[in-house]
Amino acid sequence: MTIISSLPAIFVPLVGLVFPAIAMVSLSLHVQKNKIF
Repeated sequence: MTIISSLPAIFVPLVGLVFPAIAMVSLSLHVQKNKIF
C-alpha cells in the first residue's frame, strides 16, 4: 500500500521534468528541420 501511495510523489516531479524536456527536444528538432528546408 505504501508503494501505491508514494507513486504520485514520484511521478509528479518526473513528469514535470521529463515532459518539458521532450517538448524542448521536439521543438528544437522541428526548428532544425524548418531551417534545412
